[in-house]
Amino acid sequence: MTARGFLFLFLGALTALRLVLIGQVELSPDEAYYYQWSERLDWSYFSKGPGIAVAIWLSTHLAGVSEFGVRLFSPLLALGTSLLMFSFARRLYGESVAVWTVVMMHCTPIFQVGGLVMTIDPLSIFFWMAAMYTCWLALERSPAFSLWWPATGLFIGLGFLAKYTAAMQLLSVLLAIAIVPKYRREFRQPGFYTMLAVFALCTVPPLVWNAQHDWITAVHLRARGGLDGGFGLNLGEWLSFVGAHFGVYSPLIFAGFCAALWWGLRAARHHSRPQFLLAFAVPLFALYLILALKQAGEANWTAPATLSLGLLATALWHEKAREHAWARKFCISALLLGGVLSAITVQTDLLRTLGLPLPYSRDPSARLRGRESAAERIAEFRKAYEKELGEPVFLIANNYGAAASLAFYLKDARVEGPGHPPVYVPESAFPENQYYFWPRYDENLDLPAGERPPDEYYTEEMGYNPFLGRTALYITERGEERAPSSIRRGFGSVEMIACLDLQRRGQPLRQLRIFACRNYKQVDL
Repeated sequence: MTARGFLFLFLGALTALRLVLIGQVELSPDEAYYYQWSERLDWSYFSKGPGIAVAIWLSTHLAGVSEFGVRLFSPLLALGTSLLMFSFARRLYGESVAVWTVVMMHCTPIFQVGGLVMTIDPLSIFFWMAAMYTCWLALERSPAFSLWWPATGLFIGLGFLAKYTAAMQLLSVLLAIAIVPKYRREFRQPGFYTMLAVFALCTVPPLVWNAQHDWITAVHLRARGGLDGGFGLNLGEWLSFVGAHFGVYSPLIFAGFCAALWWGLRAARHHSRPQFLLAFAVPLFALYLILALKQAGEANWTAPATLSLGLLATALWHEKAREHAWARKFCISALLLGGVLSAITVQTDLLRTLGLPLPYSRDPSARLRGRESAAERIAEFRKAYEKELGEPVFLIANNYGAAASLAFYLKDARVEGPGHPPVYVPESAFPENQYYFWPRYDENLDLPAGERPPDEYYTEEMGYNPFLGRTALYITERGEERAPSSIRRGFGSVEMIACLDLQRRGQPLRQLRIFACRNYKQVDL
């Protein structure tokens, strides 16, 4: 069997394994949060475009509401990205480099995780890869017009609807054309501008939604990037950001990326292929490295840029390995270490099976553990408390992730009205997440014509709030002795009444504290 045959067999087996595994692990808080978006389809959302919500809406309608249904597209998108990468790399550097590029990708922990969980990253990476490939195909046909140009605009646009950093690819395309003399004539051809036009059409949904909501996404992204304060240099934050990359990509693989970046800059002086690949890597990396001088971002934010950088690294290291024994040893060591770290990252219980007591406080996968059992215990507690109180209570969680996870796994996920989430987050005067835009317990309602509620339901603003006087259970995963001020101000009395310890494999996993919040009175925020 050829190397290509082995690769396709490997990808098929890996995809089948992923399709089995995605139904065996509970949803992360972000996945549960995006599922709630999919239940309330909109033009856009607080922090992201509608891409992830539409994808999960479609997958759950195809496969049902379950972990498998929410994550169905993640292994398929990972497979699609791998096949696109193989075809693209083969076109640029030949089949051997193409095979090793895909193998390298699947030896990096971050891409292994991306093939199992359904967040914005699988969509973002797939469409980034597709747009990069179609852009190259369009440039191959230069100066003739090619339908690959509008296809590139569409893929960048679809990526933008999943993750706004996809717009950086426009700068990458601009650089790819500008730095290669023979491609500069594209600025006088219609292809480049049809790409921009198609992309512009894809920006309409987020623009419409934000125009209706005071451009809150722009405010959020500004704060998320640390741009809402004064300028400052923080070397510790920068080093933390860079160091995180050695963890999520595997130390030797990311070191190989860094070496290839240096070699690639030298090679790009004379060759168009490294020029093109660097154009799709350097701008995104540079953006986040600059922002990290003030506040470290997440290492996965640069993941799309590592597609072209990884291809360039594989091509350059492949050449080095043919000439030098030390390079061959480095490449083999990098792939072996990356493969081991990827397996451990996907299944950290491997360490516990070997007798290594990895505490859940240091285990990133702990976010995906114990969510269902937590919901069961909270449901039992709520039932007993309501029986004692003699009336139903509503639930508030300390943040959007905890609220979404609890809502997904509650067997009796009651809602207080149309569009209401089963679990609320604390009231806030300013939007902090998507919950602000859904019906809230602090929201005043207009009365239907001719109807009058009991006097105690009136507020000072002459609205109608059916939660006044009611009791809530505030549930927090933080080790706080007191509920936050937003909870204490809104209720007549607040006291902690339970502390639930969750364990897994004999180790502490998570602690839930429950506060009884009595006599909701609503206050001005």
